[in-house]
Amino acid sequence: MRLAVVGTGYVGLVTGACFAEMGNHVVCVDKDQAKLKQLQQGHVSIYEPDLDEMVQRHLASQRLSFTDDLSRALEECQVVFIAVGTPPTEDGSADLSAVVSVSAQIGQLINEYKLVVCKSTVPVGTADIVANTILTAIEDRGVNIDFDVVSNPEFLKEGDAVHDFMRPDRIIVGTESERAEQLMRELYRPFARHHDKIQVMSRRDAEMTKYAANAMLATKISFINEIANICERVGADVEKVRQGIGADERIGYSFIYPGCGYGGSCFPKDVQALIYTGKSHGFEPILLESVQARNQAQKQVLFEKIHHYFNGELADKTIAIWGLAFKPGTDDMREAPSIDLINALVNAGAKVRAFDPVAMETAQQVFPQEWMKQGKLTFIEDQYEVLRDADAMALVTEWKIFRQPDFERMADLMKMLVIFDGRNQYQAGIFGESKLKYFSIGMK
Repeated sequence: MRLAVVGTGYVGLVTGACFAEMGNHVVCVDKDQAKLKQLQQGHVSIYEPDLDEMVQRHLASQRLSFTDDLSRALEECQVVFIAVGTPPTEDGSADLSAVVSVSAQIGQLINEYKLVVCKSTVPVGTADIVANTILTAIEDRGVNIDFDVVSNPEFLKEGDAVHDFMRPDRIIVGTESERAEQLMRELYRPFARHHDKIQVMSRRDAEMTKYAANAMLATKISFINEIANICERVGADVEKVRQGIGADERIGYSFIYPGCGYGGSCFPKDVQALIYTGKSHGFEPILLESVQARNQAQKQVLFEKIHHYFNGELADKTIAIWGLAFKPGTDDMREAPSIDLINALVNAGAKVRAFDPVAMETAQQVFPQEWMKQGKLTFIEDQYEVLRDADAMALVTEWKIFRQPDFERMADLMKMLVIFDGRNQYQAGIFGESKLKYFSIGMK
């Protein structure tokens, strides 16, 4: 098939590259000239395993191209995906201005049947808005052109997005149109050869499925973090508790790892948007508000532990940070727990030295530049050198290279081997109680 993908952010770029991988011809459209120039040269600005190689391969095969010309892209395609951003507004609702703008342009430009697919994460009812916007633009032209709008949400994990797209566990298609359903089945057929993974439902069902999925996962994380806080206060070990409840197949082990809070572009934004949706329809989403509140509080837990250990005297202390990205496998710093921790430490007078194997460049754009000029925050390119003369280390992101570190070397570099483990990667006795002071989440 010939496809157009509007938006070359995280979702749009992965979508375009993976469809090209299956033999389709894909034109990705964006108005950001600097980004387009980079992509046309095969340079991917986001870190996502296997994505840059895939983009380069299909630029060479000419199955993937990048342009700012939406008109040309629409002329050549059968299916157009809308994959633009929907950032949160101040009241928590999703900003649909980019989605509506693209929809209007589609209505102004198409001259024959097109299948328009909403890939962006959007509130329930957005596909109806897209359809009405396109229809209005067509009617304003005084013509009669048929089209369909489908909701097809993505379920990609950052750091594993290419694998998730190529081997989906389900493909949600929201449509009441038989023609649209058949086109979507044909498009996704190569991704579902083992068994039928396509679930067809209404557009509103599909939109709600995306929000509900992310809200459920966020709920599991906040739940286990709540349990971890109780465990600390009653002398229980949350790791033992986690294993005990995870063995129950009704619960399972996934997403019940205690830590210093969730972040990223999806969970915080989508929980907030679902809260707004409930309230805007006269419903008080008590559980979702609690999930959000627990996560915000959890992002302060590491700082509170460090602050307590040093008796509130952080002015002359140096704290090393291992991990900046909101999760392993990405350079995404959006809503990362490391931001809350570093902000709190610097504001309390501590000096911070930070290392991340991927997100260093992205992180430097997040914090005030004067902090770096004044030596309050320093980014170090080596995971051990960042520990030199540190009074303590906080592990925030559970990258694999942090799982079995050289504790002897750490002890030699640090003033004292004090570890605040925000992801429960280690055990208190791993190095020897006399030398290691170890603090984790939800353990005795």
